Amino acid sequence: MKSFFTFFSLASILLVIQSQSICAQENKEYSLKENILYRTAVEEKQDDYIAERCKLDIYYPANSKDFTTVVWFHGGGITGGNKHIPEKLKKQGIAVVAVNYRLSPKAKCPAYIEDAAAAVAWTFKNIEKYGGNPKKIVVSGHSAGGYLASMIGLDKKWLAKYNIDANEIAMLVPFSGHCITHMTIRKERGIPDTQPVVDEFAPLYHVRADAPPLILITGDREREMLGRYEENAYMMRMMKVAGHTKTKLYELDSFDHGGMASPAFEILLDEIKKPF
Repeated sequence: MKSFFTFFSLASILLVIQSQSICAQENKEYSLKENILYRTAVEEKQDDYIAERCKLDIYYPANSKDFTTVVWFHGGGITGGNKHIPEKLKKQGIAVVAVNYRLSPKAKCPAYIEDAAAAVAWTFKNIEKYGGNPKKIVVSGHSAGGYLASMIGLDKKWLAKYNIDANEIAMLVPFSGHCITHMTIRKERGIPDTQPVVDEFAPLYHVRADAPPLILITGDREREMLGRYEENAYMMRMMKVAGHTKTKLYELDSFDHGGMASPAFEILLDEIKKPF
């Protein structure tokens, strides 16, 4: 009986501590800075579309230090969508950098990948001003945003332009992202979305053992878009074959391509609570 009460008391204490921690996060003050240009002023003047689209918002815990930052790329097939701070990432003790990028067909590959890299580079160079730790930058996004996260995290050339090693990214967490060449890039070339291509614009092309931790999340394989689960499953397998030991794959049963984002945020938050 004594051991039962000891266990019950310990469980109660842990529950109280957890509740206090959640309350502390919710009671923190958060600030939001909007429409920050992440390309250079020269680029903004030279290209009206850069001036229009290459902006980001940063949501962060005010008067805090050393926090994790999630760079978030919206979905929309690289043809639509706009930056937003996901509700499930608010009041979690972290910063969120929400990014707009140029869209097809007005912009063509690799413009949007270049934008994604520029936004991540901006985060590395500026997050300390807001109190964040540049060693705790997680790159994520849904669908097209997940594709962009994978591309700039696995193909090191995009961040190298800014003298940043992609391996400095703490974690990559693409939600239902293409692992083959994105369907919009194939469309720009006149290739149908049912014809898979793996070339330099495919995350699969850049599997490597020394990449940042990679958390792949998809919806139910029977409800996802165009084999999206199978792409991610193959990506996971090839990363492991290449010698990468920190790749995980989550399949969210019964969730479709759009609906999987909600539970995927829970996985993202759980993963970033672990030591980097």
